[in-house]
Amino acid sequence: MSDLHTGIVYSDTYLDHDPGPGNPETPARLKAVVETLKRTKIWDELFPIEPVPATSEQVRRIHSREHIERVRDACERAPADLDWDTKVSGDSYDAALLAAGGVIAAVDTLMAGKARNAFCAVRPPGHHATREKAMGFCLFNNVAIGARHVQDKYKLSNVLIVDWDAHHGNGTQEAFYDDPTVLYFSTHQFPCYPGSGRADERGAGNGLGYTINVPMTPGSGDGEFLKAFREKLLPAAEKMKPDFVMVSAGFDAHDGDPLTQLGVSTAGFARMTELVKGIAEEHADGKLVSVLEGGYDLENLGQSVVAHIKALLEE
Repeated sequence: MSDLHTGIVYSDTYLDHDPGPGNPETPARLKAVVETLKRTKIWDELFPIEPVPATSEQVRRIHSREHIERVRDACERAPADLDWDTKVSGDSYDAALLAAGGVIAAVDTLMAGKARNAFCAVRPPGHHATREKAMGFCLFNNVAIGARHVQDKYKLSNVLIVDWDAHHGNGTQEAFYDDPTVLYFSTHQFPCYPGSGRADERGAGNGLGYTINVPMTPGSGDGEFLKAFREKLLPAAEKMKPDFVMVSAGFDAHDGDPLTQLGVSTAGFARMTELVKGIAEEHADGKLVSVLEGGYDLENLGQSVVAHIKALLEE
C-alpha cells in the first residue's frame, strides 16, 4: 500500500462567501468541519493542498460565459439574489472560483503522486449549478469542473461521480447526461428539492445508462443506501472501470439533518466511503477526490466528515 497521505483542500477565503442571515449554507458549516477535524487531531494527518482560483477557461468547460458573467455581476452589486435561495455577497465570486479551483488543485495533486486521495473542504457547494443557472446555494459546479479537468488535462477516459447528498445533483446530471465517459450515480431523497432524479432519468443518446438515480423515500437509512451501492453502483463501476473517482459528499442525508428526512448514520457515511474507495483502488489506482456539498446540522456535519476522512485515511 502507498505511504501517501489523504489531501485536504481548505482556505479561509471560503468563509467570505456570506449568503446572509437565515440561509442554511452559512460559513459556520465549514468552521464546524475544520474545528472538528482539528479537535480530533485528524487535521494533523492530512496533506495540505493549496487551492488556486479556477480560470475562466476551466469554468467554461461546464458553464456558459453568460452564466459566469451573471454570477460576477451579482457579486459586484451584492448583496444580491441569483434565485430564491441562492444569495451572494461581495466576496462570493472569488470564493466560488477558489472552490472550483480547489477541486482542480486536488486532482493535480493526486495526478502528481503527492497524495493518494483528497477531501475538498470548500464552499459554496456546486452540484445544483447548471450550465446557465445558479441554484440551491450553488454558483459553479465544482465536481463537474473537476471531472472535465481530469479528462482534458490528463486524458483519462472514464470518470465516476458518486453523489450521496440528500438532494439530487441536477446540475451534474445535466452536464453529463448524454456523455458515456462520465458515470453519474446519485442517491437522494425523493420527492425533494430540486425535483429531478427519478429512476427513469438514465441518460440520453450515447450516455444512456450512464446516469443512475436511486430515489430514496423519507426515512431511508444505512441499509437502503448500502443496498443501492452494492446492487447498483458496484456493478456499474465494474462495467465502466473508471480511471478517476469523484464524490459529491453532502452529509444532509444524516438522520439529524434539519432540511431532509433521511436516516443515514455517521457510521453509514464511513461505510459508503469504504465502498467508493474500494472502487477507486480497484480501477483507478486509488485516485479519489471528495468534495463537500450539503449538511446543515453542524455537529453531525463535523462528525460525518471526520468519519468520511478516517475511511479515506485507512490503509
